[in-house]
Amino acid sequence: MTPSQADARPTILVTNDDGIRSKGLHAVVEALAPLARIAVIAPDRNRSGVSRSITLGAMLQVVEDEVAGADVAFATDGTPADCVRLAMLELAGPKPVLVVSGANNGLNVGDDVAYSGTVSAAFDAAMNGLPAIAVSQQSLARELGYPRTQEFDHSAMQAFLPGLVQHMLDSIGSLPHGLVVNVNVPGIPPSELTGVEVGTLGRRIYRDKLQLKEEADGKRHYLLYGDDPEHHADEVDTDIAAIGRGAIAVTPLRFEVLDHDSRAELESWNLGAMINAARG
Repeated sequence: MTPSQADARPTILVTNDDGIRSKGLHAVVEALAPLARIAVIAPDRNRSGVSRSITLGAMLQVVEDEVAGADVAFATDGTPADCVRLAMLELAGPKPVLVVSGANNGLNVGDDVAYSGTVSAAFDAAMNGLPAIAVSQQSLARELGYPRTQEFDHSAMQAFLPGLVQHMLDSIGSLPHGLVVNVNVPGIPPSELTGVEVGTLGRRIYRDKLQLKEEADGKRHYLLYGDDPEHHADEVDTDIAAIGRGAIAVTPLRFEVLDHDSRAELESWNLGAMINAARG
């Protein structure tokens, strides 16, 4: 392939929150390399659970790196959202037309999407006008919570993802604005997949505890998160239920914080009297 042909290829940004050394990220790059120019910008360490945090008031460190199959790769001490911003500012060359975040070590289903750095990178792409995919891989132990094991088989994800990405590349001009496709892959071989299901977000039941683990010199150290979350077992059309049935769960997401339904309610409040009282 000549340089001019390479330059003509659309650019896909691959990022994540588990860090540039994550096998999930490398599996995504390997699967997508034949489809486009692949630019990797990823955290230099694990940044799970940082949601949409960004780095303010400090310089970002960026180091050129190597990821097999990627045309260019950078590691940064920033967050997943920072990685998307760096790509939009053309750190890695031409702006991407699509962002793929993952593959995350462990599921991002239900309420997890509010905390996930993986999903939040995709949200940041959508905020910048780009379609995005967030992809997460369940462990071989079929854990529904944060994986305590680190054994993953990415073969089912690698078999499915290129088709989805190619479809989105082919439809890039007609995709819904701000589309984020959240993909969760069960921890089973491709031959055991029962299908692909498009559904809604399930509801997690978090079982957080306030556990005092250590106290010394006036400082207390607490453990808040530990027990695996549960879910509403009676919900049948959710991403959690799909994973339980051995299907790849695909959920369309949109980052929209305005509550349109409650706007009329707030407008009916006597806010004028409140501001008059505040003015004295």
